[in-house]
Amino acid sequence: MCSRIAAILRGKHKASYTPHVDTGDYVIVINCDKVVFTGNKFEDKQYQNFSGYPGGLKEETAQDLIKRRPEVIVERAVKGMLPKNRLGRKMYKKLFVYAGTQHPHTAQQPKELKF
Repeated sequence: MCSRIAAILRGKHKASYTPHVDTGDYVIVINCDKVVFTGNKFEDKQYQNFSGYPGGLKEETAQDLIKRRPEVIVERAVKGMLPKNRLGRKMYKKLFVYAGTQHPHTAQQPKELKF
């Protein structure tokens, strides 16, 4: 799912795709709290945050992170697939992730994509 989202953010699904131009679309992800991992990744996968200070490495399993902040799992997976430059940061701002079914973007009339 996240690889398809990253491709839509980059604009690879369009005939006018150019690598150095942001031609991607905005993406709204709902129900990210129902994300599924394959194998034992749900218990074994570690997410790390480092503050920059000695002893500042914090690790958290996917199981704990989905209880605390479920949208972070999808955001980090998609961000890792985008370019690592200003263009990638601009594309990342077009991603909106929500844990429930409600989102504040109904006025933009979003179209549903099935994965």
